[in-house]
Amino acid sequence: SPASYTSSDEEDDVSPREKLQTNSKNFSDFCIRNIKHADFGRREIEIAEQEMPALMDLRKRAQGDKPLNGARIVGCTHISAQSAVLIETLSALGAKVRWCCCNIYSTQNEVAAALSEAGYSIFAWKGQEEEDFWWCIEKCITADGWHPNMILDDGGDLTHSIIKKYQTIFRGMKGIVEESVTGVHRLYQLAKTGKLSIPAMNVNDSVTKQKFDNLYSCRESVLDGLKRTTDIMFGGKQVVICGYGEVGKGCCSALKGLGAVSYVTEIDPICALQACMDGIRVVRLHEVVKTADIFITCSGNKNVITRESLDKMKNGAIVCNMGHSNTEIDVTSLKTNDLTWEKVRSQVDHVIWPDGKRIVLLAEGRLLNLSCSTVPSFVLSITHCTQVGLHLYQICIKLNVCKINCSKYLSKLTLLPFQALALIELFNAPEGRYKQDVYLLPKKMVLTLIHHTHHSDINHADHTIQSTDEYVASLHLATFDAHLTELTDDQAKYLGLNKSGPFKPNYYR
Repeated sequence: SPASYTSSDEEDDVSPREKLQTNSKNFSDFCIRNIKHADFGRREIEIAEQEMPALMDLRKRAQGDKPLNGARIVGCTHISAQSAVLIETLSALGAKVRWCCCNIYSTQNEVAAALSEAGYSIFAWKGQEEEDFWWCIEKCITADGWHPNMILDDGGDLTHSIIKKYQTIFRGMKGIVEESVTGVHRLYQLAKTGKLSIPAMNVNDSVTKQKFDNLYSCRESVLDGLKRTTDIMFGGKQVVICGYGEVGKGCCSALKGLGAVSYVTEIDPICALQACMDGIRVVRLHEVVKTADIFITCSGNKNVITRESLDKMKNGAIVCNMGHSNTEIDVTSLKTNDLTWEKVRSQVDHVIWPDGKRIVLLAEGRLLNLSCSTVPSFVLSITHCTQVGLHLYQICIKLNVCKINCSKYLSKLTLLPFQALALIELFNAPEGRYKQDVYLLPKKMVLTLIHHTHHSDINHADHTIQSTDEYVASLHLATFDAHLTELTDDQAKYLGLNKSGPFKPNYYR
């Protein structure tokens, strides 16, 4: 392979759909930008693996048992080095997969090439047209001899397509795992209207997703995305963050650290009060729209920034979105004859008004960090561990697992925490618990320290209850050489807690 390359983001304008590509083993069931860049993508994946210790540990320990054997997962997420580690882990655990991207700008082309070279059916490239996006989803759903039975979605577009066009396939599926605010909202709407015919798991509202992915990942990646696209200096700049949820908190924290003057817009009085207590002024957009330098949306809503607000912004204002959906900024209203679009660099456009005023629009209003930069691998290790656990959990909900097989897995719980979650939950769940609805990640899991190896000895096991989120967090503490303090018996009794946890109540989010 060549020693270096020019980024495949900037290749010729020929659509990958018009190219016939095969990997080194003559496998051709994929559609990506350039298979020749697979070696570079593999190196990116190897770097990500080093920062995703728990997921790699889960792969190593569980692959011998193939707990996902029989799972046929169709996925629609960002195609990045981190998601590649997830995809290859699911495969190592026995699943068959087909994958596409959930954002037309977020695919890392070299990573897509590496996965395709490894024999995975990947349909994704950076800079897709809208038609290409839906075509790729179709290719993942339909293929000769392929009948998906699980969905991993980020945003709900894949789920929406299957429900709309393939009702028979949808009704036969075992479940959905959804990781975004937007997608979860759509699932609850489906459940409310009776259109959700299978169980769905809401990953987004798990503590590990909210506290780590949404907050800490965005705290680091928002700066990366803005720096790479604009080279801006943040000190003294006035920044408006629309929304003070976990993503907004992460953005504000990062910008405050570099000397920016931050303002927040909010509809929720609790989040607004949190912003006030953090020293951030809460305003309405029209109060600062004429003077602010940077506008960042992260509310999960639509039309947060409208054409009326865009018309009032000053020359050189930067506008971008950190929410999943591209509906937060009314980009469609900017595509009119009176405005001129001028491409500055990849994912950066000047939108020019008749009087010469221009604003800088990043990624055409799509997700900034994954469209214009990357996100920390370590944080995604936490999120992906949760996703793998939920796939195990949903497989077991649908399978008729006999008691002897349950006990077989019980004897390995110290090695396979999420198998434990799935199988113990199934084993103890009353009939009919899992219906056509949206469920949160189970708050508690059982970690079993087996004193006997015979399958029938499960009644002699010493059970300790631990929060699922707390367990995922504990898997990552060794990376920091962090040592947890253990409660004494007297302290545990005083607090009314088990010494091993959980330490948070069921309602904690």
